[in-house]
Amino acid sequence: MNFKFSLHAEEEMKRRRISRKFVESVLNDPRQIVEEYGDKKAYQSQIDFGKGKIYLLRVIVNEAVNPKVVVTAYKTSKINKYWRQQ
Repeated sequence: MNFKFSLHAEEEMKRRRISRKFVESVLNDPRQIVEEYGDKKAYQSQIDFGKGKIYLLRVIVNEAVNPKVVVTAYKTSKINKYWRQQ
């Protein structure tokens, strides 16, 4: 898929120490895509960032534009709060 990264997303990824490699991995093969507010969706996957603990990486994407724009990305340990059971 074709995605563009907003300046805000790039700054937040740097501040939160989330590599572009992990974000692109979620964008290319998300385990879930969840509806968010407006035209945004959260692409998300559970990931071990190398510390032996699983986090949920959420990548918020504006799908109303072409190419789709990555708005922000963050990791959270609160998996149950965001993970949708199928």
